Amino acid sequence: MSRIISVLGSTGSIGRQSLEVMERCHMRAAALTARVNVTMLEAQARKFHPRLAVMTDPKAASDLRVKLADTEIRVLSGPEGLLEAATIPDADTVITGVVGVAGLAPTLAAIRCGKRIALANKETLVCAGELVMEQADACGAEIIPVDSEHSAIFQCLQGNRDRGEVKRLILTASGGPFFGYSKEQLRGVTLAQALHHPNWSMGAKVTVDSATLINKGLELIEAMRLYRMPPEKISIVIHRESIIHSMVEYCDHAVLAQLGAADMRLPIQYALTWPDRIAGPARELDLLHCSPLTFAAPDLNAFPGLKLAMNAAARGGTAPAVFSGANEAAVDLFLREKICFSRIPELVGDALCEVSHICKPQLEDIMAADQMARQSVRRRFS
Repeated sequence: MSRIISVLGSTGSIGRQSLEVMERCHMRAAALTARVNVTMLEAQARKFHPRLAVMTDPKAASDLRVKLADTEIRVLSGPEGLLEAATIPDADTVITGVVGVAGLAPTLAAIRCGKRIALANKETLVCAGELVMEQADACGAEIIPVDSEHSAIFQCLQGNRDRGEVKRLILTASGGPFFGYSKEQLRGVTLAQALHHPNWSMGAKVTVDSATLINKGLELIEAMRLYRMPPEKISIVIHRESIIHSMVEYCDHAVLAQLGAADMRLPIQYALTWPDRIAGPARELDLLHCSPLTFAAPDLNAFPGLKLAMNAAARGGTAPAVFSGANEAAVDLFLREKICFSRIPELVGDALCEVSHICKPQLEDIMAADQMARQSVRRRFS
């Protein structure tokens, strides 16, 4: 098993941990990409010696080109550079650590080249899951999930011969930093509190999504696409300890679960090495000293964003793209402290009501729905 990997979003949380796994498992980097973090990408490029480094911000790319002038590494910029990194012939695997709908085009491009996709970008499947899975089937591209929950389900399905034997998928959620808060209490929470996740170290956008439980809604829609399951066969339970990463219940009521420490390097590594398992850098789970395992139902009244996701999943068409785009825009406003925490699901709900729905969209319809959702949110704060 020899992997040569293109890491899209190498300076983000997933990207940095991916490089740790690659170093420990003796895998090579073909391309590294980032948006504006020139200092970190330069350091990564000098350590991992990719053929290509991409900064999607043109000014940052210009700076990086100067800094790497003493190397043979090509430096490109913009969406075109990102697409070249996704399709570089040297790479057999592409890690999609780019946040948001920006990950859709490079993921589709990599799929058309028949590469293995280590998928860490939820929005790709949320917005255009049916189209993405059709392309993967047609091109023989493997899509292996990196999200801990979807990796857990993927692992629990390894011995499954007939998908008809599956009764339901059970996604676990930590509940984020505000578990047990009422709707009224959530109105007063701060950005600093929202960014303080109890179990995981993640990027700002994903951490806020976890606090609103919208992250779990995105994962529900993603699971529908990855595993070809209707939304009524996917359940969500709050599991504060983040030890069981998700479960599969079969028709005989047997439940298989995947357990592990709260360490993203484990699902990242499995996406890269599957179907093999090798020693890696992830932490060991000590069952004798971990907390008791608890489970609770999500509070859909206090966290209405999850209910909106369930509705969008059931409606299908462009609704998931509107949900995702509106949430991305609203979270950006919250991160810039333009809105309060409780306004995020309110703005998402407004966009779902406002943007016209298309039942059987093409890719251009999906991209348009995403943009209209963002505009719906921003229009209220221009």
